[in-house]
Amino acid sequence: MPSRKKSTMFSSAFSTSVSSFVLICVGLATQDWVTSELLYKSTNSSVTITLNYGLFRGTCEQFYLAGLQGPKSNFQVADALSSNATKSINIAIIVILVLCLLSSLLSSGFTCANAVSNPYQTFLGPFGVYTWNSLCGILTLLAMILFPVNIERNRLAEELAPRGCSTSLQTPLKSQHSYGYSYWILLPIILLSIASIIIIYFYDHARYSRKKEQERPIENAPKDVILF
Repeated sequence: MPSRKKSTMFSSAFSTSVSSFVLICVGLATQDWVTSELLYKSTNSSVTITLNYGLFRGTCEQFYLAGLQGPKSNFQVADALSSNATKSINIAIIVILVLCLLSSLLSSGFTCANAVSNPYQTFLGPFGVYTWNSLCGILTLLAMILFPVNIERNRLAEELAPRGCSTSLQTPLKSQHSYGYSYWILLPIILLSIASIIIIYFYDHARYSRKKEQERPIENAPKDVILF
């Protein structure tokens, strides 16, 4: 059976890993990643299209200069995308987050196993926890970078608007984007991954120091020890 200190430290890391797993699930399941407002100018009036979307689905509303509001429509992001660049990055982000999900799940399994037992294999101990949490944190950071790139550089919102709102307007005069909680929820996942690594590092470092202390050469023992 593991010591009380080991059980406590790995149980804490288990909690952070499970929290990461839950937050990734929330990010994938919700659509409040970004809200984009696009201003179009037609011959008679101006139209503002508001898109709220995530990786899989979104909603679209149209607001006219006269104060009229069009009906809200729902759309699937994959169906509304037409260019290979935006499709590829969107799929890449989904794959990355699925890998993050698996990494956090494996980290949860490793920390739980160490909290209740003493695995013999080295990789099932602290090294495995370092590996899976590092992978989860790096991949999450990559997803946080790729999503704004797809919006700002590939003009994702401008590509979604014509098909998402079923409008013939093509080129907006201006656009602005505000990122929602489904996007910013990725940041705590990175912090939780770092927290798991720090917790296990402190345990592993303390164990290593204690082991070295026990292996001190006999000449470093106190002088008043009587040898028989």
